[in-house]
Amino acid sequence: MKNKALLFVLQLFGWFPLSVGRLFGRAIGRLIYFLDLGPAHISRINLRLCYPQMPSQQIESLCKQRMLHLGQAFVETPRVWRKPTTWLESKIVAVEGLEHFQAAMADKRGTILIVPHQGNWEVLGLWVSPRSKMTSLYEPPKIPEVGNWIKASREQSGATLVPTDGRGVAALIKALKRGETTAILPDQQPDESGGIFSPFMGVQARTMTLVTNLINRSGCQPLFCSAIREPGGWRLHFLPASDELCSEDKSTAVNALNAGVESVVELAPEQYQWEYKRFRAQPDNTDFYAKGL
Repeated sequence: MKNKALLFVLQLFGWFPLSVGRLFGRAIGRLIYFLDLGPAHISRINLRLCYPQMPSQQIESLCKQRMLHLGQAFVETPRVWRKPTTWLESKIVAVEGLEHFQAAMADKRGTILIVPHQGNWEVLGLWVSPRSKMTSLYEPPKIPEVGNWIKASREQSGATLVPTDGRGVAALIKALKRGETTAILPDQQPDESGGIFSPFMGVQARTMTLVTNLINRSGCQPLFCSAIREPGGWRLHFLPASDELCSEDKSTAVNALNAGVESVVELAPEQYQWEYKRFRAQPDNTDFYAKGL
């Protein structure tokens, strides 16, 4: 019953006009901040770690702004899933760095779109899929009804979804070698075998080696991108990656990956997912979140 209730709420949000959904989402965000719920508490810790020189008042302002965007993302995303590609196209207010995307699409090598958890990453995948044959890893959420809805939305725009296991990674490599496109969310903490420690915003973070492995095994090209929330829709950004990201030395490549994510974060820090426990694994086993910095 809980699963069906959640699906009903999400589908209801899908009927909200974008402006109404965002208004409602901001109200949810204000409540999260006012009650100092988990997302606000974790965001505050991460912001203090990543911006140690930032005054407390500014940290609080950024934390509050993040909660407003978190609420908006929660309510607007079902609308994105529900509407056709033509609707999404009408909500793209601008594309920054379009020449980088066009150059990548014209290149015979495959392309990895590196998409940090910022703004609304669902928008980016749905915008790219009609423009390039796209294969992406997909790990269904724990609620099957919601997972089926998300999967159908992504596939209707032309994307091919593969599981997050060895077979899925092999499928990505084959797709990239065929000159196709994939998208990777690079700022999730992998398990110990799938990552190495690298500084992110000045703090050690276990960072995935999947991106550099895919580049080295397929010869593809990387491109950073983000869909930033703007009045009336989203502004897409495409940023070229450093040559170091293609290094066969994993430490060099992973450092470049985090540096690239940082450059995307700075486009709109208030829209980044600070509520994620990015630094829960530490080389010295420090637990920042238990301390409640």
